[in-house]
Amino acid sequence: MAMALCVMVAVGIAAAAAFTQSPSRDQELTAASQPEATAVTPLQPVVPSAEPEKPAVTGSRISDSWVADMSGRTGIGAIALQAYGSATLRIEKEQPACRLGWTTLAGIGGIESLHGTDKGSYLLPAGQTSQPILGPALDGTDGNAAIAATPESVQWHGDSQWDHAVGPMQFIPSTWERWQSDGNDDGVADPSNVFDAAYAAGRYLCASGGDLRTGEGWTRAIFSYNHSDDYVRTVLSYANFYAAA
Repeated sequence: MAMALCVMVAVGIAAAAAFTQSPSRDQELTAASQPEATAVTPLQPVVPSAEPEKPAVTGSRISDSWVADMSGRTGIGAIALQAYGSATLRIEKEQPACRLGWTTLAGIGGIESLHGTDKGSYLLPAGQTSQPILGPALDGTDGNAAIAATPESVQWHGDSQWDHAVGPMQFIPSTWERWQSDGNDDGVADPSNVFDAAYAAGRYLCASGGDLRTGEGWTRAIFSYNHSDDYVRTVLSYANFYAAA
């Protein structure tokens, strides 16, 4: 069992390097030229095969013992786990019909930024990344759409000409403007804060997929986050691994 899980995650990680740099969730990104697929079997609706262990709580926060245990079992850092668990429990109260599992958020976070540790970054205690985690410039090259920076988006990535995906969940600034969320109740919605980004990603997935315990809903939600069948399969591999750990 352990060998199979290791192989599955190795496959996911190999794919993750490419997906961390790939176009993300905005409809604008699909405007980039894409080769027409031929003789490819369409992705059938999929859903994680195991229901994740629900985060335990102590008072109003995720239990430290649950975080420590799950971190040891999955290899995910404690702060990222707190963010995924907190977002899931909050959305469960706000949108009970969505049925979002924390392992789905972890699957996306693992692919997009290695849980906030990509490119030498790490997560600070309050959830901020120690340095900006940016995708490539969306300048119309390498299959990316051309999305001009705005005065509002420059504050997130520092490029006055082109937009970039930002933060541990790699939000495009225009998407963040719509879904921005304050996941740690500090009065600020910041895409470079994993608590804010995980909560925003959960809200986005629920709006896109509906009931995420169904194959149709889960697949639609993940595909909306990144329009790639391979991306959906890789998130599925990560989510299954974390649930089985």
